[in-house]
Amino acid sequence: MNKERLALDVMGGDNAPRAILGGAMLAVQDSFHTPMAPERIILVGDEEQLTALLEEAGGNPGFEVQHASEVVEMCDPPTAPLRGKTDSSIAVAVKAVATGDAGAVISMGNTGALVASATRLMGTLAGVKRPGIAVTFDLDKKPLTVLDMGANTAPKPDHLVQYALMGSIYAREGLGCEVPRVALLNIGEESSKGPELLREAHASMGTVPIDFVGNIEGNALFDGQADVVVSDGFTGNVVLKLLEGFSSFLLGLCQKELQQHGVDWAPEALTNMKQRIDYSEYGGALLLGVQGVVVVGHGRSDERAVANALVLAARQLDLGVNESIVKGIAQAGAAPGA
Repeated sequence: MNKERLALDVMGGDNAPRAILGGAMLAVQDSFHTPMAPERIILVGDEEQLTALLEEAGGNPGFEVQHASEVVEMCDPPTAPLRGKTDSSIAVAVKAVATGDAGAVISMGNTGALVASATRLMGTLAGVKRPGIAVTFDLDKKPLTVLDMGANTAPKPDHLVQYALMGSIYAREGLGCEVPRVALLNIGEESSKGPELLREAHASMGTVPIDFVGNIEGNALFDGQADVVVSDGFTGNVVLKLLEGFSSFLLGLCQKELQQHGVDWAPEALTNMKQRIDYSEYGGALLLGVQGVVVVGHGRSDERAVANALVLAARQLDLGVNESIVKGIAQAGAAPGA
């Protein structure tokens, strides 16, 4: 048993398995910004395919390969790894964490299936009612964490309150924000704005030890008013996809305009912008609230995104954020009622 190891679902994602395996190969190269030992990575997928791809790449540098005979497709229901495709790469990778053979699971595949299998097989942390997907953006002065980004599309008010607490703990312990400011994503700043879900959540934020700064509107997300923003999973996922699409559009537009005007510093400027807003530089999102580390990667992830996802997972294991979340919930008087 080695809880420092990382179980990588090589069969999940639009570019699997080649790009996923390529990401693992990149992560162990000395030239990578944070190289890791290949023995730390478990490749989960079709053993025959992986063996052939490794030979094509020059041989296995030291990865362990765990065979999985099935693949959860993007069109499959979230319960697929639990019912029907129990030998899928997602299920086998999650089981590696559940049994203590690994400490983290990384997948670029079906998000719903990853969340459902991790919640069921790995279990939630003590006191956690619903896990939440947290995405961190790199702002000018400090990072911004937004959750939930899709794990729980129909939450209760106390779920949002708990997301606020978990997000605050993560921002403090994982990102170095001494006193994280927490806001609730809403259609207006006033506490009376929004649906009943948000009004009740707003009224209950005082029950947990966080620096709650009130509601925040979508146009103020990146103004530096908050370090953690809480949302229901449906709205959060829409925001995430919108930002991804607009970021790609903006990068393309800037590149076109700068090239047309012959600006000499365009390549360097665009590279810096890309590093700040491109999902491949972040690696993925974290599923907070489960026993173990879960990195939810983008379905379109390339080799660099996969390598950065592995780095993100390893860093979370080193930080021990889960222990802080359990302690924080206990100190808050256990979890809010269901």
